[in-house]
Amino acid sequence: MYTGKSIASIFFITAAVFGCMSVYGYTTERDLTSLGSFFIMGLISILITSLVNLFLRNTALNFTLSILSVIIFIGLTAFDIRRIKAVYSIYGVSDEKMAMKISIVGALTLYLDFINIFVHLLHLFGKKREQ
Repeated sequence: MYTGKSIASIFFITAAVFGCMSVYGYTTERDLTSLGSFFIMGLISILITSLVNLFLRNTALNFTLSILSVIIFIGLTAFDIRRIKAVYSIYGVSDEKMAMKISIVGALTLYLDFINIFVHLLHLFGKKREQ
């Protein structure tokens, strides 16, 4: 559906944004808990609105949802990194099984953040193939 060049450029943009927000989430001393609940509520709102838009098929609403999704998932990336760091510091490396579980859940969470940022940026800025 999209050109290879478009997919590659959006992928590298997504990787850069994801990397920057990961570094911010890891290094910040700020408590992101209040922002995290804001982003979770935004995510729930996006899910509900997306379900409604399946029936409406409104392109303006779809465009707006993509913009909001990028913003929310960028914020969730920093929040998730901070949360994973906090949980890991509680259990530490003393409990190897728990560390493995934290790693798996954390990797899945961050993977979903990355994929959602990528898909919505591709929807916003991707160049479609000529048909």
